[in-house]
Amino acid sequence: MPELPEVETIIRDLQKKIIGRKIKNVWTDFPKMIKKPKSFKDFKKGVKNKKIQRVWRRAKNIIFELSNNYSLLIHQKMTGHLLFGKWKAKNGKWISSVPGPLQSDPMNRFLHLIFFLDNGQQLALSDLRKFAKVELWKTKELENDEEMKKLGPEPLEKDFTLEKFKEVLRMKKADRGEPRQRRGKIKQVLMDQTIIAGIGNIYSDEILWRAKIHPFKDISKLSNQELKKIYKITRGLLLLAIKLGGESISDYRRPSGEKGYYDKERKVYRKEGEKCPICGGIIRRVKMDGRSAHFCPNCQRL
Repeated sequence: MPELPEVETIIRDLQKKIIGRKIKNVWTDFPKMIKKPKSFKDFKKGVKNKKIQRVWRRAKNIIFELSNNYSLLIHQKMTGHLLFGKWKAKNGKWISSVPGPLQSDPMNRFLHLIFFLDNGQQLALSDLRKFAKVELWKTKELENDEEMKKLGPEPLEKDFTLEKFKEVLRMKKADRGEPRQRRGKIKQVLMDQTIIAGIGNIYSDEILWRAKIHPFKDISKLSNQELKKIYKITRGLLLLAIKLGGESISDYRRPSGEKGYYDKERKVYRKEGEKCPICGGIIRRVKMDGRSAHFCPNCQRL
């Protein structure tokens, strides 16, 4: 699933391409992808002739602010990624008109949603497993949506200080009365979107390996020094991954169809059975409530 660095890369790439462009039409072969409104006919009517005024990210959501106070939200889920280019329909398939990765990379061929822009270009959503979510909102309603309000702070914002990090990690908001001490395994807490926005399986593994902290360690047992280390590594690693265009070990691609280059920095995620780059120990993969955790048992002792 694309995480904060991948989504941020898409945002930054698209900002250079589509701001000020008008959506002239939209096509899909999988209307179930459209969650709001329920009818694709209404969705199509709602986005046609709207100008794209802003593109931004909240957690793993991509939000296009449109004219007339509408917003388009796309969550790419497990295998979705947005592409920008030109395609033509041929024998029931969309074929890129431009040579290169949009045409040659098989991960870019699962087009299920295409927006046709006023300059002849197209914005497409490729999604192998068709889990992506697309919603059209009144902008004010999206701002007040309860699910959006539940999202935790953004780890790269200026106001996300070390003290803020400690606060959200350690204290759980209570419905009534005083906040309570939070409990839970550090990897799960880092991936909880209501605590910190945007971190998933890949970067939680990578952060904790660099911090030399076992993914199963309870956050209540983390020292101030360990919390400081996680905080510093989190910000630095996410910025590095953005600079490298994200991780393309699986389906994710940039809007150009190209892969991201974080892979050369990947140390433990999906490297079970390989040697730890630091100590030479064998990297393990263990299950954690339906997810996987990759770590070095020598460097990351519980």
